[in-house]
Amino acid sequence: QLQASGGGVVQAGGSLRLSCTASGRTFTFSSKGMGWFRQAPGKEREFVATINWSGGSTYYADSVKGRFTISRDNAKNTLFLLMNTLKPEDTAVYYCAARRDGDTAGYTGGYAYWGQGTQVTVSS
Repeated sequence: QLQASGGGVVQAGGSLRLSCTASGRTFTFSSKGMGWFRQAPGKEREFVATINWSGGSTYYADSVKGRFTISRDNAKNTLFLLMNTLKPEDTAVYYCAARRDGDTAGYTGGYAYWGQGTQVTVSS
């Protein structure tokens, strides 16, 4: 099970840090590639960032590159997304997701497990 948190309302130019905590006896967080996606009203879910099992490989959507940072703490079964210099177009529900393997992936079909989402609203 994946539980995302940390969303909220922030002014443009501000920052937020999202967290995603994994739980479950059979869910080995440290072996799984992870990702963040977002979905704005009326739009399809889109890729934001992904990280491999060790944290040594990360990839970002062009729209967030240089502003967002994905990271993980395997000892705490937690995934993070630090979002800086937020823009109104970043407003969306943000979802964390886990792959079955330890690789990265930039598409929704590459993920088998999904969290419930956390709302991020950026006001202008």
